[in-house]
Amino acid sequence: MSKQTVIVSGGALEEEFTLNILNSEDTEFVIGVDRGLGFLYDHKIEPDYIVGDFDSAPAEIVQYYRENTDVPIRTFNPVKDASDTEIAMRLCLGLRRQRIVLLGATGNRMDHAWANVQILKIALDAGAEAVIMDPWNKIRLINGNTVLKKDEAYGKYFSVFPLGQTVVDFSIKGAKYPLNHHTLTPWDSLCVSNEFAADEVEISFPIGDVILMETRDQQRKKN
Repeated sequence: MSKQTVIVSGGALEEEFTLNILNSEDTEFVIGVDRGLGFLYDHKIEPDYIVGDFDSAPAEIVQYYRENTDVPIRTFNPVKDASDTEIAMRLCLGLRRQRIVLLGATGNRMDHAWANVQILKIALDAGAEAVIMDPWNKIRLINGNTVLKKDEAYGKYFSVFPLGQTVVDFSIKGAKYPLNHHTLTPWDSLCVSNEFAADEVEISFPIGDVILMETRDQQRKKN
């Protein structure tokens, strides 16, 4: 299996979680995106590419990389037709990266988070695997039969939502709340927070794109 590319975007970045992924032996290529570049700079991690319009990255950090490193920097006008993270995703695909992890793709700005979920479709159509991750969520798109294993699950819960269109003949087996030949619509919350009832959950549908979220609750800190 090929090693992964990590896109570090400008949303929420939990330090320990992010560093564990960036320093993993499975990571071989890193792209710093606008404000996400600050995290890399603070932790002395040199990316392989830098992209953005740099409207939110500190100017002195961008200047540092321009003057002191050979990292390729692609600068874009803030008035553009794609987000910085989408530009980074398309760069990954142009470089034929097949496994892509998006960090800093969630956070306080729900509009940015939703745009990043939609960006996963670009990778899916290109035949690449892309996933959004933070300490509590793992988000990806599936377009066919998928098996989830309980001992490999990211969290206790999983949820499914159609991306864009109604998905017919949708089934879930091995779950606490199974479905059989269901019509999955984009305007209800039926498929939120399902759980494992067996060691494996099978998700099947003949056509369409489905958002799969594996989630876990945030642990409260003890006083």
